[in-house]
Amino acid sequence: MKLQRTNRLRGIAVGALAVTGALVLTACGSDDNSGGGEKSPAASNIKCEGKGKLLASGSSAQKNAVDLWTKNYMAACGDTQINYKDIGSGGGIQEWLQGTTAFAGSDSALKPDEVANSKKVCKTGQGVNIPMLGGPVAIAYNLPGVKDLVLDAPTIAKIFDSKIKKWDDAAIKKLNPDAKLPSSDIQAFHRSDESGTTQNLGKYLGTTAKSDWGYEDEKSWPAKGGQSASGSSGVAQQVKQTEGAIGYFELSYATSNKLSTVKVDTGAADPVEATTDNASKAIADAKVVGKGKDLALELNYGTKADGAYPIILVTYEIACDKGNKKETLDATKSFLTYTASEDGQSTLSDNGYAPLPPEIAEKVRKLIPTLS
Repeated sequence: MKLQRTNRLRGIAVGALAVTGALVLTACGSDDNSGGGEKSPAASNIKCEGKGKLLASGSSAQKNAVDLWTKNYMAACGDTQINYKDIGSGGGIQEWLQGTTAFAGSDSALKPDEVANSKKVCKTGQGVNIPMLGGPVAIAYNLPGVKDLVLDAPTIAKIFDSKIKKWDDAAIKKLNPDAKLPSSDIQAFHRSDESGTTQNLGKYLGTTAKSDWGYEDEKSWPAKGGQSASGSSGVAQQVKQTEGAIGYFELSYATSNKLSTVKVDTGAADPVEATTDNASKAIADAKVVGKGKDLALELNYGTKADGAYPIILVTYEIACDKGNKKETLDATKSFLTYTASEDGQSTLSDNGYAPLPPEIAEKVRKLIPTLS
């Protein structure tokens, strides 16, 4: 996409934000996220519109966030049932392009060819990227006795490209001189499904370790070797149960599985830990590069600012600017209005996600009512 504007994002509110992927009016699906129970204080201002069964699909990065959002929304809006299928960003986009979903969730913006294909679905419009959550992509590991592991971009690239195969490799020892590193094999895990998380890791490595990572930043895993698992939850589970393992996924999965995460040597004064606050510092350096109503962002993966964690992602909800399905439009706009609201953002402060900068959150809030 051509650069339309480069509004630098200023300020990050403490909290967290996440939202569902794609919603579709159908009876088949999986992962019933029905809420029920008393209305959360953070859901007290929800304006319920539309009704029916809404099935969501897309990014697994936002799965943990979606569960809480859905619970709160359905407690307030009993006429709408929302289910979420965390099938990966690629799967979510494909379902939406096939016309089987109301909109898609993705950890990366639509490609030009996907925008072109979206005109078949939108008919009177085209797909636009609506940012809804930010957060760090953690590099988590299972290495008993080793705490505060530090890696830099070239070393991460070589590990996931099977060029560094032992934990006591000289490159790792140099970054961790005081650690008792075993001589055991590194068990590197990656996503088996098409994933925006994979693509964002690829963008980071392609930006900061060009000589060691000669791959395009695609949703499919590009390197040889390693082991695979489906979804962020699948990779996290493999790392948790495999001694000597390392993998990548959103911070919430590392936290819920009680996994140690790598501190990244970015060239700043100190190695940077994967936290929502540190990710927010990096996201604050993003730029809006979408055209018209499109709010696609360009992230600065090469940041060396003190305390800025560089391996980050933003999850988008992808819908038509015009030509959305009438039978699901009201409910999806109502749900997205809640997720983008201050109340909605405040519910997820302890779930490992970083909020959108206030400047962008306000743009999202203005955009959603204009969807037609």
